[in-house]
Amino acid sequence: MQPEDTPVLRAAVIGCGDISAQHLAAIAAHGAVRLVGVVDPDPAPRAAASAAHGVPGYASVGELLAEGGTDVVHVCTPHSEHAPAVLEALAAGVHVLTEKPLAHTLADAERLVEAADAAWLAGRTQLGVCFQNRYNAPVAAMRDLLASGTLGAVIGAQATVMWHRPPEYYAARPWRGTWAGSGGGLLMNQAIHTLDLLQWLVGPAQVVDGRASARVLGDVIEVEDTADLVLEHAGGQRSVFFATNANGLNAPVTLDVQTESAELSLRGDLTVRFADGRVETVEESGVLPGERSYWGASHRLLIADFYRSVAAGERFWIGAQEASESLRLIKDVYARSYSPGAWA
Repeated sequence: MQPEDTPVLRAAVIGCGDISAQHLAAIAAHGAVRLVGVVDPDPAPRAAASAAHGVPGYASVGELLAEGGTDVVHVCTPHSEHAPAVLEALAAGVHVLTEKPLAHTLADAERLVEAADAAWLAGRTQLGVCFQNRYNAPVAAMRDLLASGTLGAVIGAQATVMWHRPPEYYAARPWRGTWAGSGGGLLMNQAIHTLDLLQWLVGPAQVVDGRASARVLGDVIEVEDTADLVLEHAGGQRSVFFATNANGLNAPVTLDVQTESAELSLRGDLTVRFADGRVETVEESGVLPGERSYWGASHRLLIADFYRSVAAGERFWIGAQEASESLRLIKDVYARSYSPGAWA
């Protein structure tokens, strides 16, 4: 229970689609945050969310902000709507936590980096981005081990995302399969989390080679369903990445890192095999039930940490510049795979 004098932050959720459920649940669970509104231009999901949570529903971000009384907004819209919502909220002095990707184009991402820096300098207004897999216990343990230096230098890494998305997935939300709505396909919607982890764990990266294409769903979507990349990290290490939405099912994400004295293998849980024969495991304690278990269960941890940063006046560590790194890698692959008129 929060002390009686703890200030309560007033939050609203923009976009009432699938991922908003994670944000709404985290807000409800937070003792120092109160939901004051939901926003969606579509009357049906807006009305459903408004009724379910007992708060007003608004058709636009402008309507919400004109009412006043909102301290934080959570942006859960289609990708192409991230930048306009974020910019409008920051301009009003409202803190923002947005879903990934930061934006659907690099130009919009650069605008958000500038706007976030200006908002922070002007009034300590926050912009955070949801890369919640960094909060998974095995991932955090992997990061700590690698950063400690006790395993020796990193030699290389590999990662895979082998998932399944049928035509119905794209038909349910047509923006997902388009450049204009999503800014890309598999890499922007699913694999961006694993690319983010690769560059966070091993170090800043650039694309050595990469290709993306629709190898199975080309008659359904205009973006990619499969991609392969070779990355070179700042320390000279190389990582190899393969991802697809054409697998027969949603297989576990894999991420392996080799160091001078150990092999670290992430398959939900983390297994560390030391050169001296020892084996240690860090289990993932929080797994979502049901068909969306691949989302992970760390949204609540990230959201709580974001609110801690807001309350403390400390800049949240996963901001616009940080979130731009994985987006930059993805857009580099698109530049190698498509004509500029398609993806830019």
